[in-house]
Amino acid sequence: MISEKDVLSRKEATGAPAKREQFTDMRREQRRMLGMFNDTWIALALFIIIIGLVAHQGGLLVIAALLLTVLPVAWLWNRYALSGVQYERTLSEKRAFIGETVELTVRIVNRKLLPLSWLHVEDDFPTAVQIDDNELETTSQSERGYLCNLLAMRWYERVSRRYRLHCGQRGYFQLGPAHLQSGDIFGLFSAKATAPHLDWLIVYPQIWPIEALGLPPKDPFGEVKARQRIFEDPSRTIGVRDHQPQDSFRHIHWKATARHQELQSKVYEPSTSHNLVIFLNVATFAKHWEGTRPALLERTISTAASVASYGIERRYIVGLVANGSLPHSDQPIKVLPSRNPRQLTRILEMLAAVHPLATVSFERLLTAESPKLPWGATLVVVTAVTTEELMVTLLRLREAGRRLVLISLADEPPARVPDGILTYHLPPPPRKRGRVTPVEETLRFEPCEAQTGTGRQGGNRP
Repeated sequence: MISEKDVLSRKEATGAPAKREQFTDMRREQRRMLGMFNDTWIALALFIIIIGLVAHQGGLLVIAALLLTVLPVAWLWNRYALSGVQYERTLSEKRAFIGETVELTVRIVNRKLLPLSWLHVEDDFPTAVQIDDNELETTSQSERGYLCNLLAMRWYERVSRRYRLHCGQRGYFQLGPAHLQSGDIFGLFSAKATAPHLDWLIVYPQIWPIEALGLPPKDPFGEVKARQRIFEDPSRTIGVRDHQPQDSFRHIHWKATARHQELQSKVYEPSTSHNLVIFLNVATFAKHWEGTRPALLERTISTAASVASYGIERRYIVGLVANGSLPHSDQPIKVLPSRNPRQLTRILEMLAAVHPLATVSFERLLTAESPKLPWGATLVVVTAVTTEELMVTLLRLREAGRRLVLISLADEPPARVPDGILTYHLPPPPRKRGRVTPVEETLRFEPCEAQTGTGRQGGNRP
């Protein structure tokens, strides 16, 4: 099990020190293995020597001498074949959105006088990332393949090869490790080594404008007004008034003062911190252990990412809670509400890496996490299934005074929505004839229906 911090720190492990360690580890892990050579070659050389001596055939002795000379030369060649060989990857971008293209540069360097008669490289790659004009060789894992390169290198030669990676699927993709194999020029021996350095490519979920989802562009999650002017936003001036003793001199409106011949102070709009916490349900069936519907899951994650982007653009304090988990972890995803400039990046990285298997019941997660959040926060529930248990949980939270917004991506609009809960229904797109790409199937939205209470009230807007 790894923590969120461990997962996010992996993408930073691409600097020069890490790459230098890569080559040291590669030499340390080098394993020599026999190719065509075996004990029969030595026995054959001794047999030829005996036959040459008995038959007084000088030619056989020369052949045996050549054979006994080639064997140690080939052994030494193989021993140092992978010494000084460097393999590294460089990505033009380490983060991308679905549909974008990233350029990958692979560099192989032979830093020694000994040339390489042949070098075979198998770089472990995810099959979800498509490569221009290249097909990955299959492995025992269906979601992984090998990007292969076969070449010969002179002394101190550097070879670079470029590929275009098409990001057609959301994910947190591991590139590497690379497996290298080389040997002597005679093909008698071969050696293998592993370059353990890893690179990471993060493909974010698609972000749509809030209008594309069918939600109203103004206050889609309800209007929050400040009841008391405890804090003021100095960037928003709504008027002027006579200066009062408690006013700061920094608030004086000098042009109005000159016009009225009396000190005038600026009146600022009261600021209110709109807390928005997104609760994402990764389950696409009523029972989360029944399986998953990939297209529906991607639409749900894309909706959550769009809501987060909308809130952060408007300087909301945004957080994320999901009952999915990161790879190699069994804990729900939690991004604490914050207005940090990197908050959107953190949320998108979590959504890119989220695993489709639910780690806990969504209703239980809502009940457990809501008391830990600020009291005035708006809880935006994004789910592909709306069960009776979920409605009961929302009713209890509403009775406790929580502000709730329900975004349902189920096939049918949710029934019996508790009063006072703003509800949107984003139905799946209708199936059309012809071939539809996974991206189109995942990211299309139909106009939504808004509800403000129980029953179906199509078309109502907040």
